[in-house]
Amino acid sequence: MLGVTLGLLLAGGVRAQNVDLSFLQTRAEATGFVETTRYDELMGFLDVLARTSPRLHLTTFGYTTEGRALPLMIYGDLPAFEPEAIRRSDKARVFVMANIHAGEVCGKEAMLILLRALAAGRHAAWADSLIVLVAPIYNADGNERISLYNRPRQHGPIGGMGQRPNAQGLDLNRDFTKLDSPEARSLVGLLNAYDPHVVVDLHTTNGTLHAYHLTYAEPLHPGTDEHIVGLLRNVWLPEVTDIIRQKYGWEFFFYGNLPWPGSEAGRGWYTYDHRPRFSTNYVGLRNRLGILSEAYAYATFEERVMATLRFVEEILHFAHANASTIRSVVAAADRAPVVGRPLALTARPVPAPEPVEILLGEVVEEKHPYTGAVMLRRTDARRPERMPVYGTFEPVLTETAPRAYLVPPELAVVRDRLEAHGVRFRVLSADTVAVVERFRIDSTHVADRAYQQHHLRTLFGSYERAEVTVVRGTLYVPVNQPLGRLLFILLEPRSDDGLTTWGLLDEALEGASYFPITRLPAGG
Repeated sequence: MLGVTLGLLLAGGVRAQNVDLSFLQTRAEATGFVETTRYDELMGFLDVLARTSPRLHLTTFGYTTEGRALPLMIYGDLPAFEPEAIRRSDKARVFVMANIHAGEVCGKEAMLILLRALAAGRHAAWADSLIVLVAPIYNADGNERISLYNRPRQHGPIGGMGQRPNAQGLDLNRDFTKLDSPEARSLVGLLNAYDPHVVVDLHTTNGTLHAYHLTYAEPLHPGTDEHIVGLLRNVWLPEVTDIIRQKYGWEFFFYGNLPWPGSEAGRGWYTYDHRPRFSTNYVGLRNRLGILSEAYAYATFEERVMATLRFVEEILHFAHANASTIRSVVAAADRAPVVGRPLALTARPVPAPEPVEILLGEVVEEKHPYTGAVMLRRTDARRPERMPVYGTFEPVLTETAPRAYLVPPELAVVRDRLEAHGVRFRVLSADTVAVVERFRIDSTHVADRAYQQHHLRTLFGSYERAEVTVVRGTLYVPVNQPLGRLLFILLEPRSDDGLTTWGLLDEALEGASYFPITRLPAGG
């Protein structure tokens, strides 16, 4: 029936805006939000939309572990949709990704609904100032591993949902620095190719019982450009929150949880982690605006989809109205000097200057009709409580950013990761003598238990200066480049989320007195 309807639509020459697409529904809509859309259905859905509207272009940006093509829908008023043409455009580029955790399916469904609205001609003014890129099913392999037992206690979809990890057993939202998965390499390749100014990552969260339909966060690493953080935390996200409250009566707020019982932390509202293994923090260290969206797991599935849809719509309304500001902030961050500045290697959360009223909430227990397991459903009860909010981080250990890093030619694993991240470097064509900073290793600690299939390593020591011969074939990696903040985290030996952390340099460190990567001092 879908193919017949589409055939009639296209046969009639309908490729303009204001198209009636009411016949086209997601599986969630068609089942009354009992089930979620599968990969093949999603690909067919996107194909219909792309063939309906000249403003929509369907392509792919890579592959999953099991070989599924990762779809990317591009929306814009453009003469061409190739990455080079999109980067040359004077419009702001917004990338929205969903389903990184394939049990958190509300973002996937919300983006299909939004793309259908764009194909039908809604929000047409966005195309005047924006190019919108949507990857609705990032963890496509995990999406197909449907089970009624995934994400217990979450309120639906009761017909099952996918799993959190990819087919390798990896959490894709812990893979942005180490790039172990084909999915992460594909996605970072997309960031390099299209260079979006804004990246929105759509999730679902459980945890503390609160009264927010959705919580959010900006990049949390303290090494992020302050103007990127300021625009998001002080202007963009509060404005969206106010509009959502005025339009729908729903409350959104900055992501957080109360401490777990038995924790030594005092009572307060604590955000998550600052490290760039997480998508939004990674995006911030690339000098781009990252937004994390976390719909509340104990709202009904339909409410989660609508909360996510409304959040993204308001993000895009703001981006449309402020496109030139967004582009200017990003361009300024790329130009901002990093060399010679102290940057954070590790960090800790700090409280806001004043306590904030947090809306705690309540749930009722319901029985899953097919498993008998307990599901939780939010109520409209609100229990306001003033408490400290730990929503930002401050540096603990810092290091001055050098002029450049020197990577020995035998460290192929480092070159591979730098290339994948899009870091610029050049290969030295001859031996040379230079005064460098080299890190003397005093001690090291390797975790007993594997995390994400790695035993995490921590190095202890300090830098000292020495005159050395830098051999031909060494990589010269300048820090004065747009990805300078990111490469600093990747290459510093004491960084809490670098290549050393993930054990990628273990072979080179075996029995070593000095870290194999050296630095050219900032003042040299």
